[in-house]
Formats: sequence, C-alpha cells, structure tokens
Amino acid sequence: MVFQLTEKLIFPDPDLADEDGLLAVGGDLSEERLLLAYRNGIFPWYCEHEPILWYAPKERFVLFPEKIKVSRSMKKLIDSGNYDISVNHAFDKVIENCAVTKRLGQTNTWITDDMKKAYSALNRSGYADSIEIWRDKQLVGGLYGIRIGRLFCGESMFHLEPNTSKIALVYLAKNMGVDLIDCQVHTNHLESMGAEMISVNDYRKWLSKIII
Repeated sequence: MVFQLTEKLIFPDPDLADEDGLLAVGGDLSEERLLLAYRNGIFPWYCEHEPILWYAPKERFVLFPEKIKVSRSMKKLIDSGNYDISVNHAFDKVIENCAVTKRLGQTNTWITDDMKKAYSALNRSGYADSIEIWRDKQLVGGLYGIRIGRLFCGESMFHLEPNTSKIALVYLAKNMGVDLIDCQVHTNHLESMGAEMISVNDYRKWLSKIII
C-alpha cells in the first residue's frame, strides 16, 4: 500500500513499503521533512513532472568506509598530484553537474529544480556535503549527499574525467568521519569498490548507533 502524505509532518512505518520499496507519495521537500525521512531510512526519488515519491527499500546498498577497495591504478591516480580536493566549496556546481550528467538507462534526471533548491538549503544548514575534484582550477568530478551524525547518504556523483567521482568517494570514506555510506541504488562500479547489500534490520541498527 502506498500512502498519501499530507501537510502533517509524519511518515508511515517504513515496513509498510511495497516490494519495490515505495512507501509514500506527496508531501514536500522541506528541511524538516527531509531530515525526518533520512533519520528513518526513507529518501525521495522521482522524476520531473511526477509527484514526490518516498522510498524505504527492503534491503540497503551500503559501503562501510573501512571496506572500500582502492585499486593500484586508483591509488596511483590519487597520489599523482594532478587533482585537488575540496569539501563544500562548490555544492551548487556539483549538484548541477550531477543533474545534467547522462546516465545509462535514464532518459531524464531525478534531480529536479526543487531538489536542487532543497538540498542546497540543507547544505547551508550543515546537513548536506559536497566533495569536489579539481584539475587546473576546473571542476572535473565530485559527489554530494546528506550527512546526519556519522551517516552519509550519497545522493549522486559525476565525473568529467575518468575516475574522478571515484576519487571523491575514496576521500569521503577515508576523511569525512562517517561510519556508514548509504549508496541507495545498486551500481556495479560501487559494488566493485566494496559496497554491499545488508538487511533493513541491520541498517536500522546502524542508524540507531550513528545518527545524532
């Protein structure tokens, strides 16, 4: 059963999500609602011209930072000195690049104008971070996501040069003080870097320990 949200700031029990993880529809992207959602293992995911759809998957695709796999070639690229890394220096540019990046199997972006505004506001409030990768002062890769306590919910990443989004992910795992990275949607390249599926019950146990 998919629930219709109202103006009241409340979500149904995540266990009531359907087999695809869809839990609710409607509501808004206010800071209060978004933070309530992430604290309960729920996130918005929808396309332009659709109502807001809220998901609570039965399994969670996550990366434990200490388990990240860094290949020899990736380590060599990171150590090359060709790239500079910053945090929260260009959040709006990162989210815009993520929105316009073409992705296999996707005909349009789920990062709508309303999403950009909402997550930029969370960045200003200290609940969203971006990691930027630069070469010769040009932004060539990065990622952004929600950070609550020691949980980081990765929203999207992009690269304009090969592997620069992976450099951002390695930096996130090794330098941002998080205990769990929620990757939300399975991808082969994240799995190759150590991301794995865990049960929703295990995910909730982690939330209870690391969310402040």
